[in-house]
Amino acid sequence: MKVIVLGAGVIGVTTAWYLRQAGHDVAVLERRAAPGLETSFANAGEVSPGYSAPWAAPGIPLKALRWMLQRHAPLILRPDLDWARLVWLARMLMNCTSAAYATNKARMVRLAEYSRRELEALREATAIRYDERMLGTLQVFRSERQMQAAQKDIAVLQDRGVRFELLDADGCVRAEPGLADARGRIAGGLRLPGDETGDCFKFTTALAALSREAGVSFHHGITVERLLLERGRIVGVITDHGPLQGDAVVVALGSHSPALLRPLGLRLPVCPVKGYSLTIPIRDAARAPVSTVMDETYKVAITRLGDRIRVGGLAEIAGFDLSLPERRKATLLRSLTDLFDGAGAVEDADFWCGLRPMTPDGTPVVGPTPIPGLWTNTGHGTLGWTMAAGSGRVLADLISGIRPEIETADLGLSRYLRRDGIRAGVLRPIEA
Repeated sequence: MKVIVLGAGVIGVTTAWYLRQAGHDVAVLERRAAPGLETSFANAGEVSPGYSAPWAAPGIPLKALRWMLQRHAPLILRPDLDWARLVWLARMLMNCTSAAYATNKARMVRLAEYSRRELEALREATAIRYDERMLGTLQVFRSERQMQAAQKDIAVLQDRGVRFELLDADGCVRAEPGLADARGRIAGGLRLPGDETGDCFKFTTALAALSREAGVSFHHGITVERLLLERGRIVGVITDHGPLQGDAVVVALGSHSPALLRPLGLRLPVCPVKGYSLTIPIRDAARAPVSTVMDETYKVAITRLGDRIRVGGLAEIAGFDLSLPERRKATLLRSLTDLFDGAGAVEDADFWCGLRPMTPDGTPVVGPTPIPGLWTNTGHGTLGWTMAAGSGRVLADLISGIRPEIETADLGLSRYLRRDGIRAGVLRPIEA
């Protein structure tokens, strides 16, 4: 089968890899000059299945109101919201219940834990390298209230059999010695010893090279204009370089995916949520993190990547704006210097932003659509790197007619189509 994968971020590349391993003829189309140059380029660097949780959670609406008054808020809502973003926010608020949170987190952890196993197998099979470390993730709490709020997450971890350690302040310092000077500001922490870290861009670039060697063709500098529908099924794409035909098309375009599906009558509820990062050379290794530390107060991840520190986080609903406000940089620096003061050469920091494709319920949209030949692998939000290997393998199995090793019925677009009452019969055909 000839499969066209749209997008060469970490999701598109891992999908292409697993499709090729399954024996398919795979072509990847990417508008940028190389793989991994958008959202995969400088993310937080954490592979943290245990911390896979939706932003939509009980208490978030009230927290969001308080955050609007804070200078260093983890969530920023721009006032110029359009109708699509307002609808998306309304859907997110509907998921801010205890029952919805438990359902959404459970299926996210299911996919993320499977992805962890697939990443381990891929690493063993290929010897791929990407500044990886297998030293766990530590979520740092600055108050007893934060520790109590973590109990609902611990219940899901216990249910899924994920190893964890609940630590006091001294235990946090033993796990991350660089926190010694911040001990007095730490109430405790939740550590997941099985979590990993790594440079997502290096991984994406390296896996793309391995995919090419295996026979995947990459076509860069190509813009996909529309999907090609004939007699009720997708048969390829129309690009600015002309048409390309295939037996199946996988949409892995991140935040740009909804625009491509909309002309077919499919409403994909994926919203671009802007995140920021700093990449900082290490100045004092003894003060730097050894793995990833999650600062619960600012929702910021501080990760060791080789001889660099990656500080990533924040969530700004601002459409496709890619500006770099200094006040966002200040929030990231505040978290870093408060916990790991003196660890990095902050004057040499590289400031970056990316658009995370997020769904209202936090779970990505991985699987078939009502249109034969059309598949999606998008909507991973802040967890694209964490879920990439598992999502790619799941989709490759589904396309190949193989039953995936995990439950996937609640991962696909159908969970939204049923709610919206959309039927395949209302799709408007597009002439070749």
